Amino acid sequence: ATTDLYGKCTTTHSGTSAAAPEAAGVFALALEANNKLTWRDIQHLTVLTSKRNSLFDAKGRFHWTMNGVGLEFNHLFGFGVLDAGAMVALAKQWKTVPPRYHCEAGSVIQTQQIPSNKPLVLQINTKACEGQSTEVKYLEHVQAVITVNATRRGDLELYLTSPMGTRSMILSRRPNDDDSHDGFTKWPFMTTHTWAEYPQGTWLLEARFNSQTPQTGFFKEWTLMLHGTREPPYTELSVLDPHSKLAIVKKAHEGRNKQY
Repeated sequence: ATTDLYGKCTTTHSGTSAAAPEAAGVFALALEANNKLTWRDIQHLTVLTSKRNSLFDAKGRFHWTMNGVGLEFNHLFGFGVLDAGAMVALAKQWKTVPPRYHCEAGSVIQTQQIPSNKPLVLQINTKACEGQSTEVKYLEHVQAVITVNATRRGDLELYLTSPMGTRSMILSRRPNDDDSHDGFTKWPFMTTHTWAEYPQGTWLLEARFNSQTPQTGFFKEWTLMLHGTREPPYTELSVLDPHSKLAIVKKAHEGRNKQY
């Protein structure tokens, strides 16, 4: 319960004004349990302990999907609702994740027209900086740095698909965005939906118009940036619940390592 805009009390929250301080409170509890947690540890804990609960998109646009290592995500709700008890419990036995590296995984630098009635699909095949000092084997954040313009920027949608088949909407339709001149210049779009996946292989970028009236655009540049670790992040953690997300991801990583 908190105060609302009109000097009364409320228990109904629809925006980020209440969500952000509540999340900060949960993270404070995790830090109280383990003061060695880094900002990246907090993100890993968030992914591994959040719950889907009964969250759903009432308009039926965005559904819960499983990524390549078994983590459920939703475009509107991310990995779900924070679970303070689960986060504190895992924080107590947490081992700091390995160092993070930034891999520039490839680029497409070629002006191509985006058709009005079908998507433009680009691809980058990457080894994820294998053999270099910036090699990434286990993903955290992924960025698509993009230069594009359109007759109506707000009607442009962008989707990024990982080698493991996880499709993320990185730009949605924006009814109030009427730009027809500036476009996006080296704009970094980001997704976390491929968290803990393996980045090697073919990444797809899909640009399309969601519009009742014909639109055209030109795609000029796409650079793929991979952020993550070279070493598996959870090897030192013991699994207490065989059905937990930690157990699911650890099993996926161990299975992958046995293949190689």
